[in-house]
Amino acid sequence: MSDKNQPISGNDLARFSGPNTFMRLPAATALEGLDVAVLGIPMDIGTSWRSGTRFGPKQIRAESAMIRPYNMATGSAPFESLQIADIGDLAINTFSLRESIRIISESYDAILTHNLIPVAMGGDHSITLPILRAIARKHGPVALVHVDAHADVNDEMFGERETHGTVFRRAYEEGLIQPDKTYQIGLRGSGYAASDFTEAQGWGFQQFPARDLWHRPLADLGAEIRRDIGDRPTYVTYDIDSLDPSFAPGTGTPEIGGLTTPQAMELIWSLAGANIVGCDLVEVSPPYDTSGNTALTGANLLYELLCVLPGVARH
Repeated sequence: MSDKNQPISGNDLARFSGPNTFMRLPAATALEGLDVAVLGIPMDIGTSWRSGTRFGPKQIRAESAMIRPYNMATGSAPFESLQIADIGDLAINTFSLRESIRIISESYDAILTHNLIPVAMGGDHSITLPILRAIARKHGPVALVHVDAHADVNDEMFGERETHGTVFRRAYEEGLIQPDKTYQIGLRGSGYAASDFTEAQGWGFQQFPARDLWHRPLADLGAEIRRDIGDRPTYVTYDIDSLDPSFAPGTGTPEIGGLTTPQAMELIWSLAGANIVGCDLVEVSPPYDTSGNTALTGANLLYELLCVLPGVARH
């Protein structure tokens, strides 16, 4: 019998009941002894088009009840190897984006006093900037795997410099990430000018537009990124709008022509062995997908990320 936390089995308690934690894991109020802390950041005040991501963590948790602990595709068994718990939601300020960003950053500083990997459920993409600030304070500038339809490198939006569309310009300016080890995957859609993407290439960002990835598996691309990263501390941020809206319509800024769910899974699988020090999945907006499929997809991608964290056993 494992001494690690285990999701409640569907054979012990029906999956439509039980705690509303990620995969029905134990809820934790203390961080001691944890290897991985799963948390929600229910915020959408940094978004610029469709809101609703404040409901993302709750719906992701609800849809995660279907996921079982053993990964049939990769042989990964994260709950045998790591002590994982759901530590609940951060208490952001619903009326202030600036204050919420401060709360997230300071909360992560406290979380990272423990030797664990934080895994966040968003929330809009503005949550990643304060997370990276705390991550960099602990680990230094990190390699970044950024899967997204958008580069999120605007200078400002409506005069604001901290929004979901400015995250990675701020991260670059503040030295939170290693520019030549920053990989932006799935970029597409319309823009204001060619510089929307090309400026970041000038900083050293490696960009992989969605159109170049159509009709091809992503295992080789993921393997190339994995080799390039080496053993550097790495942060993974997964915007659900990287997927085509046919797979994930419930998001704030959908763009057609995106990745497929098999491609998303292949990319994550290829990161096995990387020194991942944190990750997030953002921009799930349940009100725009009443079927729950977008949150279901998000929950499964978070599970796949758990399966490639350092120290996970494979059978």
